[in-house]
Amino acid sequence: MTETMDAVGRTALLTAAMRALESRRPDRLHTDPYAQELCGDEGPKLLDEMWGATFPPHRRRAMPDSLDVNAIRTRFFDDLLQRVSRGRHAQIVSAASGVDSRPYRLEWAPEVRYYEIDRPSVLDYKQRRLTGAHPRVAHRMIAADLTAPGWERRLEAAGYDATAPSVWLLEGVLPYLHEDEVHRLLQRIRTVTATGSLVAGDLVNAEALTSAQARGQLDVFARWGCPWRFGTDDPEALFERHRFTAEVVQPGDESAHYGRWRDPVSPRSVPGVRRIFLVCAERR
Repeated sequence: MTETMDAVGRTALLTAAMRALESRRPDRLHTDPYAQELCGDEGPKLLDEMWGATFPPHRRRAMPDSLDVNAIRTRFFDDLLQRVSRGRHAQIVSAASGVDSRPYRLEWAPEVRYYEIDRPSVLDYKQRRLTGAHPRVAHRMIAADLTAPGWERRLEAAGYDATAPSVWLLEGVLPYLHEDEVHRLLQRIRTVTATGSLVAGDLVNAEALTSAQARGQLDVFARWGCPWRFGTDDPEALFERHRFTAEVVQPGDESAHYGRWRDPVSPRSVPGVRRIFLVCAERR
């Protein structure tokens, strides 16, 4: 049952539905054996609604395939988290984790501790759906709203060490926040991270909030009650403001292609292009 899930929480079911489809492809970029159970009956319905609005029948595709974007984003962060956590970043914090199953489906080094923060309704739903499943990592869930006070104390009470390097995942989070909430979240993360810690996440540019090509998708999110609110043309500057040094790629770049991207990747100097950014930023 998902009637207790808020609007943004339900978008996690959309992501799970896309991961379930990806897991059935012979050329899949990831395998998520929990996605079908996690998306429930509602996830495929949300996906059908978004798909119909984004790619109407009998019209030429005018924007990247959402399934390709999601598969690349998932694989990119899978690889990044596993790579950096084998080094000194043994603490992972997935902020607004949704119904992501990385603690259950990926192999982790013995020293890794994995924390998930999300609203109580989302984590309650996830725990019910994953009854009988066991994480492959030391794992804690913190029920909290990232925009409300107090999650820092709960995170540390769960065993997180703010003096040790960590990696934070903000996957599918920032576009749904207001600009002031984005800055406040990054500043709060800074206060509970050590030098050398990493923040990884995805962003869209300003064009993605107004693009006529994306109007159908944007209208669906707004109708669900979770419109996209934030985009930036300069993600490096966004993170620099909070003293993080960011490396940024776009799906389709060499390190984020995986043989799946089907569209040209325009240089960032070209205006009027809807963009998705994949970011990994280091705290100075």
